[in-house]
Amino acid sequence: MPKSYTLYGTSFSLYTGKARAYLRYKNVPYKEVFSSLKVYKRIIVPNTGVRFIPVVKTPDGQYIQDTAEIIDAIETQHPQRPVYPTTPKQRIVSQLFEFYGDEWLLLPAMHYRWNKDNDDYIYGHFGSVVLPGWPAFIRRFLGKKVGSKFKGFVPLLGITEKTIPALEQWYESELLPLLDTHFAKHDYLLGSAASVGDFGLMGPLYAHLYLDPYPSQFIKAKAPNVEAWINRMNVTPIEVGDWLADDAIPDTLLPILQLVFRDHWPVVQDTLSAFSVWSKQNADIAIPRMIGQHPFCINGAEGSRSLTTFSVWKYQRILDTFNGLNEEKKEQVNAFLNACGTDKPFNNPPFQRVKRESNKLVIDKK
Repeated sequence: MPKSYTLYGTSFSLYTGKARAYLRYKNVPYKEVFSSLKVYKRIIVPNTGVRFIPVVKTPDGQYIQDTAEIIDAIETQHPQRPVYPTTPKQRIVSQLFEFYGDEWLLLPAMHYRWNKDNDDYIYGHFGSVVLPGWPAFIRRFLGKKVGSKFKGFVPLLGITEKTIPALEQWYESELLPLLDTHFAKHDYLLGSAASVGDFGLMGPLYAHLYLDPYPSQFIKAKAPNVEAWINRMNVTPIEVGDWLADDAIPDTLLPILQLVFRDHWPVVQDTLSAFSVWSKQNADIAIPRMIGQHPFCINGAEGSRSLTTFSVWKYQRILDTFNGLNEEKKEQVNAFLNACGTDKPFNNPPFQRVKRESNKLVIDKK
C-alpha cells in the first residue's frame, strides 16, 4: 500500500482549502488531521517553527508549510496530472491567477467573513480549535476570543467604510459574474485540466466565500457555474483532460485579467518599490510581515493598506518564470498581457530578492 501524506488544516481555513483540492486532484493518498490547539503545540510549531496552516507531512517525514511549496514538492514526486503548464502564456497566466487568489481575493474573503453575519458559524469553528467536542455555546465564546485577532487584520488590508462599497461591487457584480461566464464554457481556467491558478482561486472562493453563510448566497443564487467548479475541485476526477491547444488563453479570462491589472498589479508594484527601499536600510534584520502603509485603489475607491512582504516572494516566483523564457516567448507573453491592460507587466524597479528559510522570509544575499 502506498505511503500517505498527512494534511494538517481545518475546514474553514482558506489555504487548507487550496491544498486539499490539490491533493484530491493529484489523486495521491493522504489523510487530513484537524489542527486543534493540541496539534499546533505538539506537531505544527515544533516541526515548522511557525503557527500557520496548512502543513503537509510527506511520506518520508518532512513537514512542508505554505501551499506554493507544498504543490512544488508534490509535483516533483508525482508528475502525473501536472498543474504547471509548460507553454509560456498558460504558465504565466496560471501563476497570475494563483497570486490573485492567494493575495487579492483575500480582501472579499476577509470582508465577508468578518464584517457580515457569520458570527455563530465562524466563532464556533474557531472555538473547536481550542476545545474540540465541547458544547457549541462554549466553543463560540472561546472562538470569539481567538477570532477577534483575525478580525483585527481586516482594516490592515484596506477594508474600511471608504472601500467596502467598491469592494462589494467588484466582487458581486464584476468578478463573480465573469467567473461564472467562464466556467459555463470550461471545466477549469485553461480548459479541461486544472492548473495552479485554479487552486489559488479555490482557497478564498471555497473556505470563506462558499462555506461562510453570508457570502455563500451570492455563489449559490447568482453563480451556478462557479458552484459547479467548486464541487468539481473538491473531488478526485476519474479522468483529466488537457489544457487548450497552442498555448491558447480562453477569451472569457481576458476581462478577469483586466481586473487583475486594474486593481491588484498597482499594489504589487508599490510593494516592490517600498521593499526595495526598506531592504537597503534593513539588510541584516528579519523581514516583518508588513512594512508600513501605502495608498491604493480598488474599483475606483481610494484607501490605505499595509504593504505585505510575502507578496514579494509570490511575485518573484512569477518573475522567475518570465525571466526563464527566451526573448521570443517573452514578447508573446508581453503582447498578450498588454492587451489585458498592462504595459510591460514585469518591467518593475529592481528589488532585493527574498527566500523562505525555516518557513520565514529572509533576504536572499546570493
